[in-house]
Amino acid sequence: MTATEATAEGITARYTETEAERLLTFEGETGTAAIAQNVEGYAMLKVRDAGGDELERYYGFDMALDHAAELLGVSPNSLPVPEAASDMGM
Repeated sequence: MTATEATAEGITARYTETEAERLLTFEGETGTAAIAQNVEGYAMLKVRDAGGDELERYYGFDMALDHAAELLGVSPNSLPVPEAASDMGM
């Protein structure tokens, strides 16, 4: 079984899948950010704010993580990524 949750430096990451998308949500003291991709795994990654509004789309997982970290006010290296989400991106 692959890990679907990880915590580091006060941030908790949760990976879930719905019928339509793969979703990686980060929760920290300063807020929430999410990265979404379609379940087939070939579409661009969508970065969303706490309200679920799409802010930007990226091809690369690293760029999406950078934006999510910016929303949370932390370094991208601070974001824990559960094993199940490690292959997101194109």
